[in-house]
Amino acid sequence: MANYHYDEAGNMAAYFLISVLAIILVPITLSTVIRIVESTRRPQDPKGCPCALCIERRRQILAQTRGSPLKVILTKRTFSVLLGWSIVGFLAYRVANTQDENKVYNPFDILGISAGTSEKEIKSHFKKLSKLYHPDKVKATVNQTIEEIEKRFVDITKAYKALTDDTIRRNYELYGHPDGRQEMSMGIAIPSWVVEGKNNIWVLGTYALLVGGVLPAMVGKWWFGNRGRTKEGVNANTAESFWKGLTETSGIAEVGKVFVDAFRHERPTKTGGDLHKVEGQIEERLGKDWSELKSSLVDGASNRALVLLYAHFLRLELGSKALSEEQKSLLLQTPLLLNAYLSIASARNWLAPTLAVMRLHAYLAQAVVPGRRILQAQLPGFAPDAATDEVDDLSDLVRQLRVTGDERTEEAAKAFGSLACLEVVDMRFKVIGERVVTPSSIVFLLVKLRLRDLSSSPVDTTKSEDVETEDSPVNNGIDEKFLHSRRDAEEIEVGDTGFAHAPYWPGLRKPAWWLVLADDKSNRIVVPPLKITDVPRSDPSKERNYRCYKLQFQAPPNVGLFTWKVYFISDTFIGGETYRDIVLKIDDVSVLNAEEQHLEDEISDPEEDTIAGQMAAMRGGSVKRAPVAEEDSDDSSTDEGDEDDSSDSD
Repeated sequence: MANYHYDEAGNMAAYFLISVLAIILVPITLSTVIRIVESTRRPQDPKGCPCALCIERRRQILAQTRGSPLKVILTKRTFSVLLGWSIVGFLAYRVANTQDENKVYNPFDILGISAGTSEKEIKSHFKKLSKLYHPDKVKATVNQTIEEIEKRFVDITKAYKALTDDTIRRNYELYGHPDGRQEMSMGIAIPSWVVEGKNNIWVLGTYALLVGGVLPAMVGKWWFGNRGRTKEGVNANTAESFWKGLTETSGIAEVGKVFVDAFRHERPTKTGGDLHKVEGQIEERLGKDWSELKSSLVDGASNRALVLLYAHFLRLELGSKALSEEQKSLLLQTPLLLNAYLSIASARNWLAPTLAVMRLHAYLAQAVVPGRRILQAQLPGFAPDAATDEVDDLSDLVRQLRVTGDERTEEAAKAFGSLACLEVVDMRFKVIGERVVTPSSIVFLLVKLRLRDLSSSPVDTTKSEDVETEDSPVNNGIDEKFLHSRRDAEEIEVGDTGFAHAPYWPGLRKPAWWLVLADDKSNRIVVPPLKITDVPRSDPSKERNYRCYKLQFQAPPNVGLFTWKVYFISDTFIGGETYRDIVLKIDDVSVLNAEEQHLEDEISDPEEDTIAGQMAAMRGGSVKRAPVAEEDSDDSSTDEGDEDDSSDSD
């Protein structure tokens, strides 16, 4: 039977606490050190638009990202890590300086002999040790005391007396204890005062508080916190307002109102900063449009978000660092909300609101009032509310600036040169292993894209060399391999595409597009949109001067022709969108060409001279006839052989 005892000195509990704290502190410490080291590094200037506004914006963002090392070091997390390691150090010191109470007394180790040594050898060895360690013959050194010398000699004498007794020596040799076999002893890493009767109330009260109060509170906070959020990370009430506010014909104006109203669920109402002056400037520039926007909002948080957003659209100075930080936080939150908004719009398969949500991204990135298609406002030196005619082609505008010698020409040309147009090399519907699309089959829309500078002339991809070479066996094999992969984009080396021209956006932004397959006649999208990123720039020196993307969906269940459109919507550039018409032909399963039908017949029909062929012939089925020429040649050769035999016999 085992004998249990509690940890009176607290050594075992200290080991337990050291282990638990080390498991927690080691990964936190590593991540903290890495963060501090990264904060001290000087970040490289990222590649992007060369205009002065973008360069200054990138410099500000990098300065904020780098920050001060003291701000990274002097944090609650750092102090918590230091406190944790201090506790570990204290416990380790306590354990190292505490005598081991569970150490087994072993006289053989004290005398320095092995078990099984004879009594004569034990006596002889004891005499030698007595001469060496007798208190009268040992002189105390600097690090020794008289008590330590006497204690060592007493231990040697006790060990000698224990081993000169035959019974005790035999028990030590067999069981490791002078009294013989002992019960198993197991220690529990709990101090004895925890289980003492006088402390029962406090121990049970602490246990009830942790298990019945703290633990349910933590689980409840986690549960109700996640329950109040959607998988996109937005408030459930926000998603509900998006769902209810959408209509089948919602344009960018209606979508914008519902979007701004969602901030009453996402952001608490703040009162800091004076927005009345800013609101007056907005009202002066927008007039009746501002009054109409304000009338649709009743919540304070929504009104505040509306003012901050339109101050961004009109590029107004807020006059307060606190307001600027609040506006920055609000703008950086908009992509998350718009992605959730887009998920709801595409889930209802409505084309118009889906495109409106996508286009709102570009208006936010370029700081242009939604709905106002002022392309020149994206170039440096042009205000978002300038009373000028709308421009359909920025290249004509830059050319006109050069002709007139406008002072804005240089910066406008730099920004215009960084803009890129999405060029569609080819797109087609493909079914793996099939030459035709059949009803309800799994179809892939295979799209080949690249970027072209707006300053260069457009290329007619229908007559380009890419179309002539893309049906080559090598390219078809690469396309087939890509269709079998699980990736939405072909895995190629793209390189650094650089950051987009977005001088008023409070962050670094990569250009991206949405691919939308839709039926514009019925205002429906066929399949949820695909986000396209890392599109390579055109490089004629490459054999495959494009990158493939695919969109998977199930074909309609009925046979016929379906005329759809493929939209490419930019999330950073207003007007940087294009669309192409595409036709999907659904054929019946029985529609196969004559060559395929003949091939299937040859594979399926048995040969005439086989058992399967004879049974098929008896049933009236078709069989493959055996070659006659070979049989005739065999017969003729046999006859010739017979004639030769007969001539020999004669």
